[in-house]
Amino acid sequence: MTATDSRPTTAPAAESSGPPSIRPPRNTQRGWFGQFLLRLHFYAGLFIGPFILIAALSGAVYALGPTIEQGMYRHELTAPSTAAAKPLAEQIDAAQAYVDQHHPEDTLAAVRPAPEQGSTTRVMYSEAGLMESQNRAVFIDPGTAQVRGDLLVYGTSGALPFRTWVDTFHRSLFLGDIGRLYSETAASWLGVVALAGLGLWVIRIRKARAKRDMVRPARGVRGYRRIFSWHASTGVWLLLGALFLSATGITWSHYGGGSVDQLRSALSWGTPALATTLTGPDATPDGGEHALHHGSPAPGTDAEPATITPALFDEVLGAAKAANIHSSELQISPPAAADQAWTVAEIKRSYPTAVNSVAIDSRDMSVVSETNFDTFSIPAKLAQWGIDTHMGTMWGLPNQILLFITALGIAAMVVFGYVMWWKRRPNGKRFGKSPAAGALTRAPWWGSGLVAVGAIIIGAFLPALGVTLLAFVVIDVLITNRTATPHGPPALSK
Repeated sequence: MTATDSRPTTAPAAESSGPPSIRPPRNTQRGWFGQFLLRLHFYAGLFIGPFILIAALSGAVYALGPTIEQGMYRHELTAPSTAAAKPLAEQIDAAQAYVDQHHPEDTLAAVRPAPEQGSTTRVMYSEAGLMESQNRAVFIDPGTAQVRGDLLVYGTSGALPFRTWVDTFHRSLFLGDIGRLYSETAASWLGVVALAGLGLWVIRIRKARAKRDMVRPARGVRGYRRIFSWHASTGVWLLLGALFLSATGITWSHYGGGSVDQLRSALSWGTPALATTLTGPDATPDGGEHALHHGSPAPGTDAEPATITPALFDEVLGAAKAANIHSSELQISPPAAADQAWTVAEIKRSYPTAVNSVAIDSRDMSVVSETNFDTFSIPAKLAQWGIDTHMGTMWGLPNQILLFITALGIAAMVVFGYVMWWKRRPNGKRFGKSPAAGALTRAPWWGSGLVAVGAIIIGAFLPALGVTLLAFVVIDVLITNRTATPHGPPALSK
């Protein structure tokens, strides 16, 4: 060190001629991140809690939907005949005769052969006024070709009216695209609330004397401490389930789901698509007196509508089984235009999954293209399994019960949170108090900067979450600047 290095770094006070030109350092304090998590967890639970509560309760009912529908629609789903299944052509003729009498404007859309003895075949028709992906299904006893009834069915899962009603309420509250923002916000914030709660749980269990009270409800305590113990211990056991439901739920959302699709496409993680365009002269066999004209070609094309015969369903199914279709749970879909191929797709969503598909040229029963689940990328398989598990179609009844318990647990967590807020209200006050503000103003510059940047990045990927999170950060800073507290942050006590 040189002589000049030992000189004072600041001028003596007597030589100061005015206020210092350098602002004092920011008053940063330890524990700011825990206080930020506490305030985030509190306000997210307070304002987003109703959304999560509705989604959890409706999701709990939906989880048991497949089993409930087996009993509710037993007559339509079961076939009393033990005779061998008749050709699909005869079953379709029976369904068509029924539709001509009761729903003459409907158009044949697809057929799902009975997967096993005792089950019915679904002959599905498109109908004006139904939701997208919804059809009317006529249920046929395959042994006798007798009609067992007709119901509206929805989606690949073949949800019947009960599950469709619950699903629509769960996704949009029957408010259309606007209502879907509710479910997207709930799914997005569920993961944030769960992770913030985990952070608080880690902080508190390190300081807790009775650590067992953080993993199971405390005994011998009452009031706020008892509810807190239930909230904390239940939350840590539900963490993985909540994160799973949040992540898989986002895939169905409007904005977040679009971002997920773009990411999967960019990383080549998407599900392979089936090519159905035919080459060569457009032609379909003459159907004779049993011909069924299948809809109209896509708008803006000059292709002729396809002419469909019931017998073609048997022929196409035979060609598909000679290719890569092996599951008994499948759907046969005729084309809308003469220059398109028929498609046969496996729809078995339980494990082991069977979702192979094949496109068949009905002119010579040749294979146009096919997809094979075994060749899907690992992310594509995980996405398929995640969605099917979320819907309760994977793993059967044990998975449905687990989803039901998890959803009810999440709903209970929301209720615990509100009860805790109520019990912490000051004497004479109607509402509970909120955690102290100012965590971000006490954070180092890089801490508050990372929070803001993180909100912006999340907002670009998950808009419903990002916009509300950024709004929380901005409002929290504004409130803190107006009602700054001279004291340090309160302890993260129970």
